[in-house]
Amino acid sequence: MASKMLQFVETERDMPAKRDATERRDDFLEIYGDYIEIKAQEQASRCSQCGVPFCQNHCPLQNNIPDWLKLTAEGRTEEAYRVSAATNNMPEICGRICPQDRLCEGSCVIEQSGHGTVTIGSVERYLTDSAWENGWVAPIKPRRERGLSVGVIGAGPAGLAAAEQLRWQGWQVTVYDRHDRAGGLLIYGIPNFKLDKSIVERRTKRLEEGGIKFEMGVNIGTDISFEKLREKHDSVLIATGVYNARDLNVPGGGAKGVSAALDFLIASNKRSLGDKIAGETAENKNVVVIGGGDTAMDCVRTAVRQGAKSVTCLYRRDHANMPGSRRETANAIEEGVVFEWLASPKSVHDDNGSASSVRADRMRLGAKDKSGRQAPEAIDGADFDVPADMVIKALGFTPEDMKVLTEQLTTTRWGTVRVNPLTFETNLPGVYAAGDIVRGASLVVWAIREGRDAAAHMHGYLAELERASQLEAAE
Repeated sequence: MASKMLQFVETERDMPAKRDATERRDDFLEIYGDYIEIKAQEQASRCSQCGVPFCQNHCPLQNNIPDWLKLTAEGRTEEAYRVSAATNNMPEICGRICPQDRLCEGSCVIEQSGHGTVTIGSVERYLTDSAWENGWVAPIKPRRERGLSVGVIGAGPAGLAAAEQLRWQGWQVTVYDRHDRAGGLLIYGIPNFKLDKSIVERRTKRLEEGGIKFEMGVNIGTDISFEKLREKHDSVLIATGVYNARDLNVPGGGAKGVSAALDFLIASNKRSLGDKIAGETAENKNVVVIGGGDTAMDCVRTAVRQGAKSVTCLYRRDHANMPGSRRETANAIEEGVVFEWLASPKSVHDDNGSASSVRADRMRLGAKDKSGRQAPEAIDGADFDVPADMVIKALGFTPEDMKVLTEQLTTTRWGTVRVNPLTFETNLPGVYAAGDIVRGASLVVWAIREGRDAAAHMHGYLAELERASQLEAAE
């Protein structure tokens, strides 16, 4: 069997076929094709099976990557899928949207040796897509039903991962979300060309069929009080994510045509889902997106597909310091997006109250700040203008005011929920929190990890309550 591995010397790295940029600019379909079985086996066989699996160490979920690569290379696809799914509630989603170049693939040993990384994400996607096609994805069937219940606030990746883990243990789980569909940013924040919505809907349908209840269009703190929710359930998980957009604090930042990234993406995704959404799109507009993360990349690429006249991304640091996925940046450049590196918005000019251009300072990188990164500094007299009928703020997200839920909840100075770092329990007994509302705006894979970890401790808490109740009944 060992002869099937270590093929990186003879076999070149080969990603799944990618649709031509001129074709994919005109639709919201996923841009990468699928591996056929023999190609997945070939690419998996490039794994060096190194003694210290850096790919696994750099995966937030600690996925057993070398194991399922070896099984794939040997043609044992179903076994490979089961190893993959053992540590990840959504492998096919992570295979599509994780920034592998910054995580598992970026730390691959053969990548460091110059042979090109193993295409871990694409193999991961292939395994779970194959599992769905072949009926290997097991329905959720707890060994026994338990009477105690859990309320999960938020139907994003952290909430869904926790809900599934708790349901497998037999607890009664209800998920609440303010939106009309489950999935959180998976359904409304990430564009179809990265993650087709049928992939998310397939996951949530499986959770429903497994006995998890969904209460959609429910805003906790408004439609039902947090206190009432605690009375209704024996334990509660807060997994609301972070949705407050950081503002653009420059003159003209409030002009018509300036909008938040998430508002733009949610409207676009709802249109793709068939909803009738009022409001302007990027069609025939000069669009400027401000920011350098993955959300900014989603915005520029969405604007291209909406038929923008031009799309420019302003980022205050250089390409090397850009936080977004290199792969996504390359895709955006292929699709015609213009990047202005070392450029920071100075003002938004407007005609009759509507944005017409963005004036930006040309920057240089100076001394390192307390974070260890070189701080950008404006170059005197080097400002320039970019035409802009639409300006999208993709500057990151902060938490909403958690006091809307309850005055009793302890938060950090950043507004995130303060939890015990080992158990994810808040200052309120039986109330836990996980995902971005604890960590701050981060990756889907971290949300899944924290949802799973919180669920494990919630299971222990509920089991203790159950035992206490049984002892009391026996006396």
